[in-house]
Amino acid sequence: MNVSASALQVEIRQSKPFASKQQEAMLGLLRTADGVGRLIAERIEPAGVTRQQYNVLRILRGAGEALPTLEIADRMVEQTPGITRLLDRMEAKGWVKRRRCEHDRRQVLCSLTKSGARLLAKLDGPVAALDDEALAMLSRKELAELIRLLDKIRAGYENEE
Repeated sequence: MNVSASALQVEIRQSKPFASKQQEAMLGLLRTADGVGRLIAERIEPAGVTRQQYNVLRILRGAGEALPTLEIADRMVEQTPGITRLLDRMEAKGWVKRRRCEHDRRQVLCSLTKSGARLLAKLDGPVAALDDEALAMLSRKELAELIRLLDKIRAGYENEE
């Protein structure tokens, strides 16, 4: 391994340099997102919840009211093509309930049940602790910079859609 190899090169055991800094940054971002995602899954999956289900529960609690299915899909951190199937599974577990919108029968509204709210409350502590643990190596200034840079990246590709 090259003595000037980056931390990512060493981590993924890549002997050749990256084609560009952009490639290295992109792969680093993907590798980091995967690692953080696995940490989150370790905290919530013992409760029988997937990351996408957890995301839906948080969206509904944060909204404080029933939301249209497509609105939930738009708010997801990780986009899912099968929002209806995801909600089917969650409804079967008693975490959400759905009903047709009274003034637009084509629209389905989804809301959090008491059972879903209790489950989410049970996960709040472990997930909040993870937020602190996963980013403990960053100072407040570095956290602010990370947030700024991530916002900038998302703004760049979201404007293209």
